Amino acid sequence: MNKTADAVIVGGGVIGCSILYNLGLSGMKDTVMVEQNVLGSGSTGRSQAICRMHYSNPVTAQLAWKSLKIFKDFEGLVGGTSGFVKTGYMVVVASDDRQALRDNISMQRQLGINTDVVSHEDLKDIAPMIDVDGSEGIAYEPESGYADPYSVTTGYASSAREMGAQIYMQITANRIEITSGRVTGVVTDHGRVSTPNAVIATGPWSKAFFASIGLDIPLKTVRHQVISIRRPEDLVPSHPTVGDIAQRFSFRPDSTNLTLLGAGEEEADTDSYNQGVDMQAVEDSFVKLVRRMPAMSQGFFRGGWSGLFTVTPDWHPILDKVEGVQGLYCAVGFSGHGFKLSPMVGVTMTELILQGEAKSIDITPLRFNRFKEGKPVLSRYGYSVLA
Repeated sequence: MNKTADAVIVGGGVIGCSILYNLGLSGMKDTVMVEQNVLGSGSTGRSQAICRMHYSNPVTAQLAWKSLKIFKDFEGLVGGTSGFVKTGYMVVVASDDRQALRDNISMQRQLGINTDVVSHEDLKDIAPMIDVDGSEGIAYEPESGYADPYSVTTGYASSAREMGAQIYMQITANRIEITSGRVTGVVTDHGRVSTPNAVIATGPWSKAFFASIGLDIPLKTVRHQVISIRRPEDLVPSHPTVGDIAQRFSFRPDSTNLTLLGAGEEEADTDSYNQGVDMQAVEDSFVKLVRRMPAMSQGFFRGGWSGLFTVTPDWHPILDKVEGVQGLYCAVGFSGHGFKLSPMVGVTMTELILQGEAKSIDITPLRFNRFKEGKPVLSRYGYSVLA
């Protein structure tokens, strides 16, 4: 492997690959990525892959909005396909969250996001298969949908390689070498790479990796289940993607006449969690799905999988340089939001590394020390993973 590099990215998920690509695009081509398994083998490959913009704060809403534009034109901008499918994204909230919904939509529209609160009468035209009671509030984003995490990750990686990046898989980064308060190298089980810049994008392994350099970062890992239900095609040929905040789960259509349900956030061990789904979660989620789409009572269970979210105290990522260590950066703690934000995470982190600050979007609300400062990024809803 290369013995020197201008920057080393630790972690080969969609976040790391997006940063690697954007560094090359901005002129830093002598870069190295180290991945302990294969590309996208961590949280990326087990994502529900929803692309939507509904958030409670401008920074993540803008990251998602500008990322969606890249997903939609991925082939022209990056190369390869993102697999993006437009389904529309509907938010459903309980009565006590209706004002929060209106406040969020007002903020998002000021940013230029194509979204609006919709009436129960509007729902009959937009998504007649969805059932919402009179007390619940609804918002809708017609441009949103889902994409393919594997295609996006490998698309970024392939284009980065073409610009000169070196990607090494099945190699573990053991620690960041820090000398006199600055990064001097990355030590792996296959040798050392001398570099002045290192980016930690290690997903669920981030807390342990930070511990290896003596830093305690407020992260935990939680298991998120994705449950697959076969739709009755004659009754429900399609439907929008739905963030059901009222019932605390989400679901989206899939191209193979399936509906994928996202449910559950229980703490789990990084290397020994159950990668399948729990039948109790299947039953509970199916009841919620039928309440929201009654015709799905004729659907049936087809399987599923589980992945890991790396969660911060406010359920928003940390995108920053690491204070006190020159040349050390991190993009961690995405709390279930990483894939949909990944294109602009690559852009803004590259700006931070090369220009000293993010220019496209102000990411200072997602700084490393916000928890110590008592300035978390808060959701207007109680169910933070969806907003």
